[in-house]
Amino acid sequence: MNRSTVNCLKSLVVFLHFLCWLCGAFVVAFGIFQGMHSKFGSLVTTFWPIFPANTLVVTGTIVTCVCYLGVLGGMKENRCMLISFFLLLFILMLVELAMAVIFLVFSRKIDTYFEQDLMQSLETYRQSSSTGNLTLKADLDAVQHLFKCCGVHSEQDWQGDVPISCCIEDPCNVASFSFWPDGCLLKLKDWFSRNYLSTGAGVITMFIIQFICLSVTIPLFCHFSRRRLGYK
Repeated sequence: MNRSTVNCLKSLVVFLHFLCWLCGAFVVAFGIFQGMHSKFGSLVTTFWPIFPANTLVVTGTIVTCVCYLGVLGGMKENRCMLISFFLLLFILMLVELAMAVIFLVFSRKIDTYFEQDLMQSLETYRQSSSTGNLTLKADLDAVQHLFKCCGVHSEQDWQGDVPISCCIEDPCNVASFSFWPDGCLLKLKDWFSRNYLSTGAGVITMFIIQFICLSVTIPLFCHFSRRRLGYK
């Protein structure tokens, strides 16, 4: 492999690693934005660690750090950095595949936990004083108002103590009002499904870029190893 080919390959490696770094940074920013504007976080405490915003932030942060190592390794022609980048990114890709399998295998259990969390949040709302659990109350009120639903399965979940956020009329007559007939469970599950779909599409795109990065890193690392270069 002559020097011009090596320089071309090196430029390609640096460019792809930098592109991967940008994708990771964008994923982190999008996850933070999604978390700041989400009104439903306190309602699903059981699988909060795999909440879409949290998944994006954690995955994006790891990808950003790993790809930064790849950019430096390509620029400095450092074999140690390149092999560290290769191993870390390979492990990260395996973790991403494992997470995808877990979501597919345990999707029904996640639905069950989702329903249990919503029912527990509703009961906490009902039993709280006027000044207690304000965040949870605000989130549940926001869900019922935005999705035009009432309760988890129906308004009967409130056992006669229906909050004003279930009201259909606008403005609402506090003394006597009608409420949305649909429960929030199915509507929230659809919302989470759409969010996980967009999260999954982003992770798949990043996975493809990561695979390309690994593919172009191998020949450059092999060239450095044959010439015994890249440790200075």
